[in-house]
Parts: sequence; structure tokens; C-alpha cells
Amino acid sequence: MSKDFQVAYIPIGVPTFHLESAKKEFDKSIELLKSLSDKVVVPSEMLLSLDLLNDFLDTIEPDLIVLQNITFANAAYASEVLKKFDCPILLWTLREPVIDGGRLRLNSLTGAYSAANAIKSFREEPFQYIFGGPTEENVKAKVEAVIKAAKVKASMRELKLAAVGHTPQGFGFGRAMDAEMMSTFGVTLESIEARELIDVAKGYSDEEVEEFVNDAKKRMSGLDNIPENNVKDFARLYKSYKEYVENNNIGALASRCWPDFFTAFGTPVCAVLAILNDLGVAASCESDTYGALSMYVGMELTNSPVFFGDPVSMDEKENTITMWHCGTAACTLARDDKADVGVHCNRKIGPTLDFGCKSCDEVTIFRIGLDSKGNFRFFVAGGEALDKPKQFTGTSVVVKTKNDAAQIVNDSVLQGWEPHFVVCYGDIVGELNALADMLNIECINM
Repeated sequence: MSKDFQVAYIPIGVPTFHLESAKKEFDKSIELLKSLSDKVVVPSEMLLSLDLLNDFLDTIEPDLIVLQNITFANAAYASEVLKKFDCPILLWTLREPVIDGGRLRLNSLTGAYSAANAIKSFREEPFQYIFGGPTEENVKAKVEAVIKAAKVKASMRELKLAAVGHTPQGFGFGRAMDAEMMSTFGVTLESIEARELIDVAKGYSDEEVEEFVNDAKKRMSGLDNIPENNVKDFARLYKSYKEYVENNNIGALASRCWPDFFTAFGTPVCAVLAILNDLGVAASCESDTYGALSMYVGMELTNSPVFFGDPVSMDEKENTITMWHCGTAACTLARDDKADVGVHCNRKIGPTLDFGCKSCDEVTIFRIGLDSKGNFRFFVAGGEALDKPKQFTGTSVVVKTKNDAAQIVNDSVLQGWEPHFVVCYGDIVGELNALADMLNIECINM
């Protein structure tokens, strides 16, 4: 059984500073942390000696350490923490409560320099840092983002991601190695041939898939317009994929789609992947494994389905980029809650999803990719999803980017980014930057 996620608050200092001021910051810091997560463990008192520190360290198993200089503390304090734990660290400096020409109350900032010097001596990966008091909004935002990022990092150690079939020719950018997936992200990569799930699907009777047809009709609009044999075969695939996911504890999935599901089965898998996304299973098409992992991260950080697709159009006057794909968007992303069904844009076989996605004041475009030397990197860009109808046959979302759209397209092409991106419904730029640091991966903000 996996252990519960844990955030440890470690307030270090020495008793020679103004302890009344320190105690006020200690209490307010605990209040803030507990308001952000119910997985926070805190000491019963400020850790003002190495003995108190070590006694507390013996009681915790953290996935994130919030190391705060409640007053000045020399590097020995941080070194004790670093010797025992190898999890992400947020170093927190408190603002001096009073500047009046008199006594230095906390001297937290000098302590932060001592702690940071020790951290950099112990570790290669970046650590997180924030300066300010526990009631300041920027502090709250930073601490919350770091906690969320650490939770995703911890969850990836428990994630099993399935690659269903191989990438089509020319789509090798989505192919992943199990050793790289494990060593970089902690994710277990499982592989299965697409024909195995197709063969299982072919074995189901009409009666066995009736409940899956009924479930799909509740989620989609216009399924009755698709030939009955395609609807039944779609339901067979739905049952096959859903049971495979449940029986094997799959949290994310990258599925082959064309040409096999048209040529060997006669019905696309697009709508199945759409429903899996609605069910909380990140499901990409064209066997894009790192696309599926990007979807998983976005879904974990927003608690919402994400859009997966290609940049296909750009409007300089609107400052927009249109993302599109054949029809795998989650039904709950549809405008006006109307998840229309259509046929595949090239093969003219259904069901696929066919709608424009809903608007959102803040979205984040995201991709986990590889540079030309094989190093992992994050693509991150903020924006707004506009209220636009479908732009082309299939599913689409139009994003008005915060920065210059033309420059984003130009730079991302020149940098050799993969053609699949994820649109996350929420502003998770801070969380993604923190996660990149925790994974020691370059984060390119556009």
C-alpha cells in the first residue's frame, strides 16, 4: 500500500532572537499551511535546537519540506534535514516584523542564505524559495503552488501509464522508454498491443455492451445518427478499454488510433478516449505517451479534463492559437454542455466527438517534450479559452495567449517542439514551474 502524501513544516531557529515575534509567525504559518492542505504535519513547538529538530525529523516521512527560518539558524540545521530526506524543499524566509532602529527580531533572511548554501552543496536539482509573511497573498499563492506540484510528483510514483500499440510512422516523438519514464518521473510504463484490446472487443455480444451504449448516449448528443453497427462496435471498444484500465490500475493511456481501428475494426477509438478523459483517465491518441503524461499532470493540477491536440491555426489580430484534433476531447469540455457526435474527418466513420470547447478565463498550454539532445523539457504558456464554435470537423479550442501568439508559434517551431499540446482549464503556470524544478527539468515559459 502506498503511503499518504505528506507536507512537513520545519521551522528552524535559535532562542537568542525575539521569540514573541517568532511565535506569532509560527502560529500564522501553521494556520496558512493547514488551510492549504490536510496533509501537513507540524511540530508542537518551534525547533530552536538541533535536538528538537532531530526529534521531529524522526517522526515524519515527507514528500515536501517547508523549511522556514523562524529566526536565524546556521547551516547545521538545514544539513540535518538534507542528510535524512531527499524530497522537494520550499525554503521560506520571513519578513522582519519591525524595523525601528532597535533590535533585529528574527534575522530570517541571513538564515536563509545559510540554508540555501547547504542545500546547493547537497543537491543538483533546484529548490523552491519564497520571501514574506504568512498573511501575504504572494506567499500563499507560492506555497499552494509548490504543495500541488509536490503532490503531483508524489502521485507519479504510483502512476501506471499504458502504451496501447506503437506510434504510427512519422510520429516517433510520442514514443517513450520505460527506463526513462521511471527514472525521470517515477512512472511505470506498461505496453499492450492495440490488437489485444480489439480482439477482446470483438468477443463481446450486443447484450454485454448495451449498458455502455446507454452510458454514451447520456454523455453525447447525436449518437443515434451514427450507423448502429458502428455504435455497437464503439461500445465494444469502450467496454474493452474501460475494463483493461480498471483491471490493471491504469491512470493514463496513450492509444494507437489510425489506421488500425479503421482497417482492422471498422470503428474509430476516438470517442472511447473522450469518455476515458471524462472518467479521469488521461487518454491521448496517436500513441503519444508523453502527451498522455502531460494530460495526467494537467488533470491532477486542475481536477478537470484537459484538451489534447495540435496547433492548427493562428490569428495575429486576435492573438489566438487554435488547437484541434479529430475528436477525442472529453464530453464535459463541450460548449453549452452539448457534446455533439460526428464522423472522422478523413475516414468518414464515426463516432467521434465534433464540437468547440467551452470558454475559460484562464487556461495553460502545456507539453512534456524532449529537445534535440534527448533532454526533457516543459512548454508552458498562459492564456484564455474563447467562446468559439468548432473551427474544423472534430474538436477544437481557441486560446488567446497572454503573450504574443505569433511569437509563441515562431519560437516553438524553431525550438522543435512536438506537434501535440495540452490545454489545461486553469492557471497552473506556477505549479508547472515548481514541478519542473522538482524534476530538474528545464521549463520554457512562452
